[in-house]
Amino acid sequence: MVAERTGSIEVRVGRIGRPHGVRGALTVALYTDEPERRFAEGQRLTDANSFRSWTVAKSHWHQGRLLLSLEGVEDRNAAEALRGVELMASTPADEAAEGPEEYWDRQLIGLGVLSAEGESVGTIVSVAHPPAQDLLEIELSGGGRTFVPFVRALVPEVDLGAGTVSLAPVEGLLDPADTSS
Repeated sequence: MVAERTGSIEVRVGRIGRPHGVRGALTVALYTDEPERRFAEGQRLTDANSFRSWTVAKSHWHQGRLLLSLEGVEDRNAAEALRGVELMASTPADEAAEGPEEYWDRQLIGLGVLSAEGESVGTIVSVAHPPAQDLLEIELSGGGRTFVPFVRALVPEVDLGAGTVSLAPVEGLLDPADTSS
């Protein structure tokens, strides 16, 4: 989910998991590649599904898991009440990923999809992040949707300026996904 705000956008950065300890610390399932930045002390986080918000009091790593303390969440009961909350953080709308071949979901969603021959074949409607490989969900111009693994061999070109991605000439790549199951 991406919501526009004046000069900034809200991006999903994590989901609150179970409490850790008795002083209100929270575990966080991360949706960001920049946890040190998104969960820095003083960062403002909002609930994706309500108007609630919190300020990060402290965050640190413990046994490979991010632990988060929020101002006003002082005990285990308060922490347990937040379990499952999707957290959003504000970021400048024009900010880009650092690496030359790195993209944020919000940059890809809405891009036109071109076949290997340069014909418009659809639009990216979402980006999924299963454990094995990121997947571009494409709404096909002729109807239906398909998923394309977001790897250079299948998506050789991303042109943010032109608003397009180009696909490799792979047979069956644009076959609609079977969603009957």
